[in-house]
Amino acid sequence: MKPFFITIPHAGEIVPPEAFWLKGLPENILFCDPDRYVDVLYKPAIDELKIPSIVASCHRYVVDLNRLPDDIDSDSVEDCPVKSGTHPKGYHWSVTTKGNRLISKPISDRLHRELTEKYFLPFHKKVQTQFADFFKTGAERVYHLDAHSMPSVGEALHTDPGQLRADIVISDFKGKSCSKEFLDLVCSAYEKAGFGIKVNFPYIGGRITETYGVPSIGQHTIQVEMNRRLYMDEVTKKINKDLSAEVQKKVTVAIKYIYEKLPKN
Repeated sequence: MKPFFITIPHAGEIVPPEAFWLKGLPENILFCDPDRYVDVLYKPAIDELKIPSIVASCHRYVVDLNRLPDDIDSDSVEDCPVKSGTHPKGYHWSVTTKGNRLISKPISDRLHRELTEKYFLPFHKKVQTQFADFFKTGAERVYHLDAHSMPSVGEALHTDPGQLRADIVISDFKGKSCSKEFLDLVCSAYEKAGFGIKVNFPYIGGRITETYGVPSIGQHTIQVEMNRRLYMDEVTKKINKDLSAEVQKKVTVAIKYIYEKLPKN
């Protein structure tokens, strides 16, 4: 097995009982920002190549696994000293990218810590363990792809409002989270699979790439965003089975290419 694994932190759809503020929301609001169906798109490739994967089940609005527990403000957690509006799309989302209010009253610090213990720490422990397990086998470098999805057009709260986006946006935290060799490989893989790509715009990567992408110790992490128009109805948030089947094939081509061409340790 090559030292390569995939994480999918935002495809989860489970809203646990503790997240009372999300109960009863219509589907188009509840699934405005989660990376719905990304796990479905990558599953054929993961299964065929037997690639280790870590897929979150908890809903992104409850605890965003691509943020840190300190990415909160007074809108989301009681008695938080960080001013209102600092992290509207933070660790606990208080508003969607469409402007829909999610948290009307800040949750308690106790609940914030409870959610961290239950949902944030277990996911990240798995990521840390996966890196460690590969290093234990003698690998000098471990390669990690963090898979996401994005709206086809930038929203008002994004850095590219109103702009049409590429099929795929690949991010390496502006050259910090992985080697140039790995970045070039991932870019080539998605291009060869038939996707149009952009690098580091409008996304440079999130807390996962920032935290785990440390090339100096052999950890190479890259973020890959998939344009949602390629496989779903962005209004209803429903998957298009015909389109998604084609995207699955193309994703499999890309992941196979990465796996086969990974730099040797």
